[in-house]
Amino acid sequence: MSEKVILVDDAGWGDLILGVVIGALKPPDPRYMERRISVSSFQPPNFENKKYLDDAMKIADEIVEVMQPEVETTFKVCSGYVLSGIRRHLRERGFKVEEVEATGELQEKVERGYIRWCEEMGVPAERLEDKRRFWTFLEWVAEKPEIREKLVKTGWKSWKLEWREKAFLKGSIAC
Repeated sequence: MSEKVILVDDAGWGDLILGVVIGALKPPDPRYMERRISVSSFQPPNFENKKYLDDAMKIADEIVEVMQPEVETTFKVCSGYVLSGIRRHLRERGFKVEEVEATGELQEKVERGYIRWCEEMGVPAERLEDKRRFWTFLEWVAEKPEIREKLVKTGWKSWKLEWREKAFLKGSIAC
């Protein structure tokens, strides 16, 4: 009998814009779902209150509802901080949870979900090719900061202390 497992990963945590995409995969079905944590959870005052962790717990409940895990199912959840609430919540609900490093099919699907979200918000596809996107996103925001700042994780201290000013000064961003 094969191991019953549900894999969970995230994308977007370290990116300047938008929120986070959380995906779950139940092989070998291959049943896949993804949900988004809004950028507003990464903006004041929500960021300071860690609203994104509450959002992640709600997503954990949705994963259970959609994936219908059996008692023997193990949740293999990526080690990312935003998923710490999911790991804790699933354990509290009585599920077996392992913290893992995400690789493979799920990681690719979740990353594609985040890229799709960026494209929906107007980021040109060619700007999304590199996985190291901080400067790309900062430059994109700086093109129209008064419009695009609403897509930024403005709760970050570095945004408040350094990057916001550079974005609004337009043209002073040097890689």
